[in-house]
Amino acid sequence: MAARTARSSAKDRPSYRCTECGWTTAKWLGRCPECQAWGTVEEMGAPAVRTTAAGRVSTAAVPIAQVDGRTATARSTGVDELDRVLGGGLVPGAVVLLAGEPGVGKSTLLLDVAAKASNGDHRTLYVTGEESASQVRLRADRINALSDHLYLAAETDLSAVLGHLDAVKPSLLILDSVQTVASPEIDGAPGGMAQVREVAGALIRASKERGMSTLLVGHVTKDGAIAGPRLLEHLVDVVLSFEGDRHARLRLVRGVKNRYGATDEVGCFELHDEGITGLADPSGLFLTRRAEAVPGTCLTVTLEGKRPLVAEVQALTVDSQIPSPRRTTSGLETSRVSMMLAVLEQRGRITALGKRDIYSATVGGVKLTEPAADLAIALALASAASDVPLPKNLVAIGEVGLAGEVRRVTGVQRRLAEAHRLGFTHALVPSDPGKVPAGMKVTEVADMGDALRVLPRGRSRTPAKERDGS
Repeated sequence: MAARTARSSAKDRPSYRCTECGWTTAKWLGRCPECQAWGTVEEMGAPAVRTTAAGRVSTAAVPIAQVDGRTATARSTGVDELDRVLGGGLVPGAVVLLAGEPGVGKSTLLLDVAAKASNGDHRTLYVTGEESASQVRLRADRINALSDHLYLAAETDLSAVLGHLDAVKPSLLILDSVQTVASPEIDGAPGGMAQVREVAGALIRASKERGMSTLLVGHVTKDGAIAGPRLLEHLVDVVLSFEGDRHARLRLVRGVKNRYGATDEVGCFELHDEGITGLADPSGLFLTRRAEAVPGTCLTVTLEGKRPLVAEVQALTVDSQIPSPRRTTSGLETSRVSMMLAVLEQRGRITALGKRDIYSATVGGVKLTEPAADLAIALALASAASDVPLPKNLVAIGEVGLAGEVRRVTGVQRRLAEAHRLGFTHALVPSDPGKVPAGMKVTEVADMGDALRVLPRGRSRTPAKERDGS
């Protein structure tokens, strides 16, 4: 009897649920601990225990070898650099989430894709929830993205968007953005967790049922993460990150998740007044061609996905006028630059850096985050400190440890091949670089002492090991 009473009281005990994210608790709270929303926790009845019985299957299970894979053949978007990241193009029924900071060029890129992907056999529906139809038309005129098979609608209601799908029957849907569309059946403001989940779920179901490719634009937080519930990234098939400094021309589309291809590909674009164009060979944006060598500059080869890019590191040191010298970086990680300064002072015996203002940057807006740029950063700083330029046509590749050793990095042969293609004749690399391009002199360095010998008036030690490609 007592056990029955305890079960009955537990069943009748009230529970509370957040209307935004669905989090439940046994007591009321003013703020949801899960989504941090205020005033969204409301009382609800205790959930009843249900069991799901076996039902009829929609399609019978068949051996995997008998499944027709031709229905998942990718169709080109008309933009080669985006096709590279997607793994060949858009697969029918695939849902792609493209996220990036405001003003980076997401809408410009997708409007260009909408026009190029539309033709007599494939219609494109572009739904904008952030701008009016006339604003989008003005952008289309500017970037020449007009097509008779591109349909435009300005909607913020999910039911209206689904109605447009029935009317237009597109092969490609572009929604800009998923945070601006709301369902009247769900409580909460547009962009909330419950709304984003409902809108994304409805569009994913429509895409799979119709065999329609869908491109969703997503917002990002101030930390650069995709806004909204993490569930959104799990639901979609492909997640792309659109990166770039709004003050630079370079834009990168990086694959974060891809169910139809690799996630180590990067697409390069150039944003200009007439729109956005793909860059099949973007290395020229990151270099400064000079007739004479300048102190404080060094070239390296970074890998963006599988693509090698030659980039230039610049450094400048001046006498400090304040007790605490400045350390300013642009395009480089401040922590990596600080480490290279410490290694140069302790292992390279360069003591002129401690009391000077130091400025370091990259050219063209590229961001160097991989450790393979350490050697180039260190040599640029050493060249700036001694006011002696490095030899022309020299690239430096390698990770530098705190003991001053130069460590191996991945993809050395691809990096050397790209540098040789662009006309560079001399490279500093860690030991055992593999096959060297013909006509290129490669110097293997074991530590910073070996690397600093490329500077004129360097210290005299045993010559570093050199290899000529043949």
